[in-house]
Amino acid sequence: MAVVEMQKISLAALKTKRKAILEKLQMLGIMQMEVDSIDDEELMKMDTAESRATWDKHAELCDQAAAILDKYAPEKKGMLDSLKGKELLTMENAQEVIERRHPCNKIARKILRYEKEISDCNANIAKDENLIESLVPWMALDVPLSFEGTKKTAAFIGTLPGVLTEEQILTGLREKAPELAAVDVKVLYTASDSVNVFILCLKEEAETVETALRGLGFSRPPQLTLGKPERVAEEARKDIEEQKTKIAGVIERVKVNAGSREDFHILGDYYRTRAEKYRLLGQIPQSQNAFFLTGWVPKDAAGAVKNLMEKDYGAVCEFEEKKEDEVEPTALRNNKFSSVYEPIVASYGLPQHGKVDPTTIMSFFYMFFFGMMLSDAGYGIVMVIGTAIVLKKYPRMGEGIKKMLTMFFWCGISTTFWGFMYGGFFGDVIDVVATTFLGYTGPTPILKPIWFNPLDAPMKLLVYCMLFGLIHLFVGLGIKGYQYLKEGDVVGFVSDIIAWYALLIGLILILLPTDLFGNIAQMHFEFPAAVNMLAKVLAAGGAIVILLMSGRSNKNWGLRIALGAYDIYGITSWLSDVLSYSRLLALGLATGVIAQVINTMAAMVAKNLGIVGIVIFIIIFIVGSILNLAINLLGAYVHTNRLQYVEFFGKFYDAGGEPFVPFETKTKYVEIK
Repeated sequence: MAVVEMQKISLAALKTKRKAILEKLQMLGIMQMEVDSIDDEELMKMDTAESRATWDKHAELCDQAAAILDKYAPEKKGMLDSLKGKELLTMENAQEVIERRHPCNKIARKILRYEKEISDCNANIAKDENLIESLVPWMALDVPLSFEGTKKTAAFIGTLPGVLTEEQILTGLREKAPELAAVDVKVLYTASDSVNVFILCLKEEAETVETALRGLGFSRPPQLTLGKPERVAEEARKDIEEQKTKIAGVIERVKVNAGSREDFHILGDYYRTRAEKYRLLGQIPQSQNAFFLTGWVPKDAAGAVKNLMEKDYGAVCEFEEKKEDEVEPTALRNNKFSSVYEPIVASYGLPQHGKVDPTTIMSFFYMFFFGMMLSDAGYGIVMVIGTAIVLKKYPRMGEGIKKMLTMFFWCGISTTFWGFMYGGFFGDVIDVVATTFLGYTGPTPILKPIWFNPLDAPMKLLVYCMLFGLIHLFVGLGIKGYQYLKEGDVVGFVSDIIAWYALLIGLILILLPTDLFGNIAQMHFEFPAAVNMLAKVLAAGGAIVILLMSGRSNKNWGLRIALGAYDIYGITSWLSDVLSYSRLLALGLATGVIAQVINTMAAMVAKNLGIVGIVIFIIIFIVGSILNLAINLLGAYVHTNRLQYVEFFGKFYDAGGEPFVPFETKTKYVEIK
């Protein structure tokens, strides 16, 4: 468990070597640049904004073209193909594509034009569909919506609010204008809150009718067509078919270019890499003939980087001491087993330099507690086999997902172990199958627990859960003590660590022989008088040291004692922390109980149905087990994280490290060998 030591390094080289040096450092991905650490008014910086924007634009062009191909000419992929990782290419293959990037860019632009054509056609289709929908209420009309009448008549086409009949509309018009001579009303369409009408009157009465209609809330249609609604709708339908035919033709032209998809991926990553180089290039200070770099590299690689730069590029490299206000970046380095748990630590916060990296110790507790929570051998075997197959089949998957799956592989082993310890294999499926279909009537379960069945002795398991939790917390306190000793703070080690160990151990030894503990745990302890006396001495001595020394930084003894008393009151937080480990019992029981309920339900439905019953049992068992595994897998993951973050880390861990972010080749689609 270690935080990688970092070395600050400065580099000066001729500008003629700038391109080669930056590309080499980018390929190695070993140096985090500190572009603002050199402050010299005589040095200048290049304006690379235009060049970077050009490379970014090219990258976006390739990404858009590839996305269009994925949309209209998708590759056939399996459900787990997303785990394949980036495609691995040789430098020769990549260089071949890069050399013909200009023709590829032309193809990409052509594909974007095709996409615009398709978008325009879809816009026309949407316009036609909206037109047809708007004409539905007017289909009974045998004149255009723009029709205004003949030489002797005036026509009014529009809508009136409310659900009205022709007689009601005529009555309303007569009430508004009793002098009307001749008016014809036809209801074309009735909606839930309005009617579409066609009204015809004498031309000389048009003004009177229009005034009356306004009084009734009449409104004309927003879109006036020049043809009959039915004919206009038919023309719109024909246009839709024509647009769809055009789209199909354009899509076929897009598909012809499907072979360029890989080229777009390679070029997109190439352009992004170039843009990143120009971003850095615009930040580094330069003189007329030289340029300067400063940054952090892992200390064990600093010598190799220095030799490489000096020997191959004629650069001048120097190691620098860290300034007082500087914070070096943090990178973690752990063994093969523990390294997969680094994302768990990083999600909480990276350790600072000089502090303890808790990854290795945490990894063992994490696997241990995860297995206790899921605690079913069948589910554990499924996890182990499933993750092993995926890891074997997709060795080039992303680093993050690979670490997560490897972590679940180890957690699956722990789950299998605890499942056999508790006697759980898909709940009690072995006994249920034997009883339901094989006539087994034995008094004892077929799969016996190696340790004990938690359902038979939940309080016993609760005591062990608290014991494991106490060990977990004590280890956390011990790490804090190690940090004190590492910093040379012996007084703090005695006052804040040894005193708390003494107080807690003393109180535990006092509690164990009591009837209260015996009745709860169904376990009875009797200690010799010397042990009982030792317990009291430890508890009293620890309490006195805490009382006197917790506030040692304060010179006022009254305030110092008050702070010490407040710290002793913190014993209640230890109690709540220990009780938090009861979730190991709760989740472990939940997994087993739900599994048994599923098996019992399946057996009840399938009993006495012969072959059909067996099929029904298998279906219910598989579906129920998948749901149970999914729910409790999530629960185990969340609560195991909580035990680390809240209980364990809370005793010693001080995060705040900044992640090590080297200047490197960042690709989206491919990886160059």
